[in-house]
Amino acid sequence: MRPRKKNRNLPPCVYLKHGAYWFVKKGKWTRLAADLPCALREYAKLAAPPESGMIALIDKTWPHIIKGLAPSTVEQYRLAANRLKDILAEFTPEQLRPRDVAAIRDHFRETPNQANRFISYLRNVMNYAVDWQIVESNPCVGVRRMSEKKRDRYLTDEEYRAIYTQASENMKPIMDICYFTGQRISDVLAIKMSDIDDEGIHFKQGKTGTRLLVKMTPELKVAIDDAKALPRPTRGTTLFCTKRGGNQYSYATVKSMYRSAVSKAEVERTTLHDLRAKSLTDAKKQGKNAQALGGHSTEAMTNRYIRNRSTIVADAPSFRHPVDKLDKMASK
Repeated sequence: MRPRKKNRNLPPCVYLKHGAYWFVKKGKWTRLAADLPCALREYAKLAAPPESGMIALIDKTWPHIIKGLAPSTVEQYRLAANRLKDILAEFTPEQLRPRDVAAIRDHFRETPNQANRFISYLRNVMNYAVDWQIVESNPCVGVRRMSEKKRDRYLTDEEYRAIYTQASENMKPIMDICYFTGQRISDVLAIKMSDIDDEGIHFKQGKTGTRLLVKMTPELKVAIDDAKALPRPTRGTTLFCTKRGGNQYSYATVKSMYRSAVSKAEVERTTLHDLRAKSLTDAKKQGKNAQALGGHSTEAMTNRYIRNRSTIVADAPSFRHPVDKLDKMASK
């Protein structure tokens, strides 16, 4: 490379021409900016080696972040990681600022749960960057989370029956076992034939690791028998498995099956997760231990699923009026 005769303060491949700074690589001219500070920032994005960018950092931290997490959480984090790699493709860790993190949050304002999950994941990534001395501070610290509205959707008995009627024969026992056990859909799909005995269904919850026995009831027994009656290969080890390969049903497949039934039943604003909420809400209403059924360590965790649809009945206070007023009230 020939040494520069002018503008020696500029980095390699950057040139000043027609009042702007340009990045020139393999004959391609890319405009950076009209002023030098902005041009240098843009240059850093273009010239930084791939191994020093945010994509490389997200990939490097991935095995550390997901270690020991439940499969459902890993899947959520995988979505966050892929989206963040798209958004931050031209950033290096040193370039990321709190305003950039806030901009990501605001971009997903319509889905606050997702926005908070993305920022939470990015905070974990940047914590490792601080530990590894790649950056001096975490730009996610101090960026406020978005307020999340508690979901209060309760699936009525009529709505449940309508969806059940429209559901496929494969979906019906899944719905029933979700309801009669009160477990997360991922734990229901993971039920092995060996987890079922005369006592009931034995669970080890994927999210919390809690071991739980949901006792057998006549309704649960019918749902299990319906599931066992579905076509299945002999090598299938889970209660719900594909007809040919005997593999466990995926969440995406069951989600699609449920959506189809919901659409045909013309029921609005319901997801698979409403089955667990209905189960725990109905259990509490019937005087049963919803906290034990949910496998929660605290009542507060269970209350996140409870949909309070009953009318509160309250007694009015009493007050002793002067005698003459009491007489007037008695005479009416």
